[in-house]
Amino acid sequence: MKRLALLSGILALAAPLAVAQTSTWVPDKAHSEVDFSILHMSLSKVHGRFGISGGTIAMNDADVTKSTVNMTIDVGSVSTGQSMRDDDLKSANFFDVAQYPTATFVSTGVSKSSNGLSVNGNLTLHGVTKPVTLEVEGPTGPVPGMDHKPHQGFSATTTLSRSAFGIGTKYPTSIVGDEVKLTIELDVVKQ
Repeated sequence: MKRLALLSGILALAAPLAVAQTSTWVPDKAHSEVDFSILHMSLSKVHGRFGISGGTIAMNDADVTKSTVNMTIDVGSVSTGQSMRDDDLKSANFFDVAQYPTATFVSTGVSKSSNGLSVNGNLTLHGVTKPVTLEVEGPTGPVPGMDHKPHQGFSATTTLSRSAFGIGTKYPTSIVGDEVKLTIELDVVKQ
């Protein structure tokens, strides 16, 4: 009977430790975005951005490689600084935001790399899902935010093929390049 009581006491003390190993973080939408660049007319790069509309990082505090990421990108927020171009990008010529208003990234694995982390996952964009790898720097922080909650920062990069996602397929690469470079700046808040 004493062994059962001792075992129960140890398990009761260990349970909070097991729960504390995973923390949930959500994007600070005002300080998070996906930036892109793509070659235009084989001459210069056009830059733009998308907002991040939601998601979570389930951070395993004991082993970051056991963490998971699930983010939603607001494709309708695309902005290049030129309203005519932005309207064209939102149309069926490119992103077709009426039919595909968001994109999602869901991680399938996290590993440590020489510069930080590599996060493998599936990106669903324009109704097409493809595997991508994000090269991630971070986390930086945590630091207390204006909301008095801990914030962490991440920067990630990857390169995509627009044609692989069926975007702008009527345009040759001499007009709109195929290679799209993404830079993700993420400020996340502990919940």
